[in-house]
Amino acid sequence: MRRYITGIGQDSHRFLKNDSKKKCIIGAVEFENCEAMDADSDGDVVLHAICNAITSISHVPILGKVAIDLCHNQNITDSKVYLQKAIETLGSYQIEHVALTIEGKKPKFQKKSEDIRKSVSSLLNLEVTQVGITSTTGDELTDFGKGEGLMCFCSLSVSQEI
Repeated sequence: MRRYITGIGQDSHRFLKNDSKKKCIIGAVEFENCEAMDADSDGDVVLHAICNAITSISHVPILGKVAIDLCHNQNITDSKVYLQKAIETLGSYQIEHVALTIEGKKPKFQKKSEDIRKSVSSLLNLEVTQVGITSTTGDELTDFGKGEGLMCFCSLSVSQEI
């Protein structure tokens, strides 16, 4: 018999100014010709939203505690490391599916949505079919839709043998 649980996570960041040398990383994929996120880390809203969804299951505050320590005390700004730490908190739970939705006017996601799916599936040791992604501008009703930053929501389903 299996037990199923769903976690929800969200993350958002504003864009930095154009003159920043920092790279725009979304879903562990680099987006050229786009400002980076204003964050201590690489600001990867997709990986951060996944971390927060895992936290809603494991109750271990990865971005609220672990990532801050890694970033400020060990100079680790790569969100892939934070995600690995989050995965470790799941114990015997197995990730079954991840659904992501990104809101932002830029960059254009359609050309790289498959790259993000492949990247996330690889990082989570899943099949690409277990990762879904959508994106929207939200008709410019929010600051994200107006191009000032990005927001990502994540729904993450896990199972455990009981």
